[in-house]
Amino acid sequence: MSPEESAAREGLVRWGRSMFERGLTPGSSGNLSVRLADGYLFTPTNSCLGFLDSERLSKLDGNGKHISGDPPTKELPLHFAFYETRPSARAVVHLHSTYATALSCLADVDPNDAIPPITPYVVMRVGKVPIVPYTRPGSADVAPLIRAKAGDHPAILLGNHGPVVAGTSLEAAVFATEELEETAKLVLLTRGMAIRHLAATEIADLEATFMLRG
Repeated sequence: MSPEESAAREGLVRWGRSMFERGLTPGSSGNLSVRLADGYLFTPTNSCLGFLDSERLSKLDGNGKHISGDPPTKELPLHFAFYETRPSARAVVHLHSTYATALSCLADVDPNDAIPPITPYVVMRVGKVPIVPYTRPGSADVAPLIRAKAGDHPAILLGNHGPVVAGTSLEAAVFATEELEETAKLVLLTRGMAIRHLAATEIADLEATFMLRG
């Protein structure tokens, strides 16, 4: 096993446990993946992110064929749609976190920009977050919906399902997912109030300074 793969396995276990213990991914919900030089690592189907076993993680080759470990999550089409569309993506995080999922269920949210720019960090780490229509979990029907958006957006809300975020590393994807969840919480807590959004010039300054790369 390469040092890269060993580190990726350790990272999946560590970050999965961290998010589970903080209530971001209850039960056996959510799934994670990492792109390796020779393939991919995925969390197994029906696994709890708080109790992952590094030796039982699913390994797939570069063509997406399962070659070792437990059977992978059923959400492979979701992850591969990001990897195919974003060459910079080295990891994908999909959770059923409470506030982002709640936001994905609202009928009056802007489908092109579900997370308003109310804090600098959501602009810096997440960017605009579109919503794609509902598809059955695990269905390949989600893939073209993701590919249509993921080139410009590292984070997407799945309608009535929850967030999915790609990052240049697993850590980056986790941090962006957590920022999305916290901002979704702020959006819902302040719903109906007079919100002061960041101005277009302020957003442009943040984007130019921090050069979001999901």
